[in-house]
Amino acid sequence: MKKITRTTGLKGTLTVPGDKSISHRAIMFGSLSEGTTTIHGFLKGADCLSTIDCFRKMGISIEEKDETIYVHGKGLHGLSKPEETLDVGNSGTTTRLISGILAGQDFDTVLSGDASLNSRPMGRIMKPLSMMGADVTSINNNGCAPLSIKGHTLNAIHYDSPVASAQVKSCVLLAGLYAEGKTRVTEPALSRDHTERMLRSFGADIVSDGNTCTITPPETLHGQHIEVPGDISSAAFFIVAGLITPDSEITIKNVGINDTRAGILKVCQDMGADITLLNTREEGGEPVADLLVKTSELHGTVVGGSIIPTLIDELPVIALMACFAKGKTIIKDAHELRVKESDRIAIMTENLTEMGADVIDTDDGFIINSRSEDSIPVLHGAEINCSMDHRIAMTFAIAGLNADGETMITDSDCVDVSYPGFFAQLEALNN
Repeated sequence: MKKITRTTGLKGTLTVPGDKSISHRAIMFGSLSEGTTTIHGFLKGADCLSTIDCFRKMGISIEEKDETIYVHGKGLHGLSKPEETLDVGNSGTTTRLISGILAGQDFDTVLSGDASLNSRPMGRIMKPLSMMGADVTSINNNGCAPLSIKGHTLNAIHYDSPVASAQVKSCVLLAGLYAEGKTRVTEPALSRDHTERMLRSFGADIVSDGNTCTITPPETLHGQHIEVPGDISSAAFFIVAGLITPDSEITIKNVGINDTRAGILKVCQDMGADITLLNTREEGGEPVADLLVKTSELHGTVVGGSIIPTLIDELPVIALMACFAKGKTIIKDAHELRVKESDRIAIMTENLTEMGADVIDTDDGFIINSRSEDSIPVLHGAEINCSMDHRIAMTFAIAGLNADGETMITDSDCVDVSYPGFFAQLEALNN
């Protein structure tokens, strides 16, 4: 349990943990490559450690020396049948991406995770994989994990995905590594493109054309050196903290600003935020910058449409930010929030309302009627149950810094899923 109290004047410079999406993929693609892949800046959160554990159980040697991860790959066909169920923990990314890889192996596997993971929908990957000839079944016949995956030779398809999801797209593309012919995925909007960028650097033949991505199975992939940038989804909490906490100025170093991930920067700009990008550069094929964030007078906006896939994980903290803006903010087209680690629409609405915010939940988002000139502070402390959702816990830590009284986060340890050390860094800015 964490107790948070109101503060002002957050000051300092920090570096956020490595990008979770890129960390997952570096382990997976390194395992399927010939030679050794070195990874610097790897996120040692519980989700990414689940990915390491799964590949170790399939015979891949993965070691850590001096803050660098070494993945000794065995090639596209070098994985071995695990002797036990692969435990994916709480990681939806591990589950959905690894399913595409396992579908094309010559052995059978079972994937299972914790209670939260095993309640999340997997039909969205089971459908395209079955179209490719894969044998993937929900053991409990509920469209969720545990999943039984019986390896098969796969056929290439052109999949029109009904959702813009990097996890669905990546699952199909990874299955395409083992399919006969060219595998294509078309999305209704472009989701994050880390898979395409990184697989290309490993030597895969991937072509992106608008919202369609095509992969041709390669003979081999080759180990690479990966520099993992700071995770903008983790940086988002400090971005919002810097914007809404009075008299604050925070510099966040080495943050990935890939256009398919950085929608929060666009929303902040639309709301009048004072954010400056410094030292913009490219590292390992990913655009990176330092972010200078200052307290700002914000105004409401509408968040929806094609920008949603670029900030889906940041929407809880964006909803919090909207509570400190002038006017109305509408967040829509985000039904995906209903099937994350928790129902983030319901839990954000419940907890923000408990703290005194004017929030209406909709089927696919929120309507937030925020403060007027004379209504500061808009929030008061409350006891927050995060349903073990790491992003909800971090969001309400930031809320607590800007609320009267004490805010108690009952299940605060869940932040270790993606951000070990979050509370220590937050406290350092407050000294």
